[in-house]
Amino acid sequence: QVQLVESGGGLVQPGGSLRLSCAATGSIFAIYSMRWYRQSPGKQRELVAGVGESGSTNYADSVKGRFTVSRDNGKSTVYLEMNSLKPEDTAVYYCNADVSPRLGLRIDYWGLGTRVTVSS
Repeated sequence: QVQLVESGGGLVQPGGSLRLSCAATGSIFAIYSMRWYRQSPGKQRELVAGVGESGSTNYADSVKGRFTVSRDNGKSTVYLEMNSLKPEDTAVYYCNADVSPRLGLRIDYWGLGTRVTVSS
């Protein structure tokens, strides 16, 4: 059973920084793309950033230049470095990964989320 476990959320003042981590655990044959999504109250879940197997990245326009996504394949972990945080970044952040638990099987997994609150 594969699980995605997020950590690193919390309360931070505007202009501050946080680093989120998401570790994939369990029986894993391969991990393809890894992504971060977020959801604020009353809003749809939105893609924040993603990183492919090769390390290619993509970002939502609202976070470009402030957030950096990266991965450590040896640790099966994806990170989201968030700088210059704004109150509108307040949300629950979810990790998502495209994983093969075994050869021939590919499943989209989600973490339970970690809350980020940006407030003075």
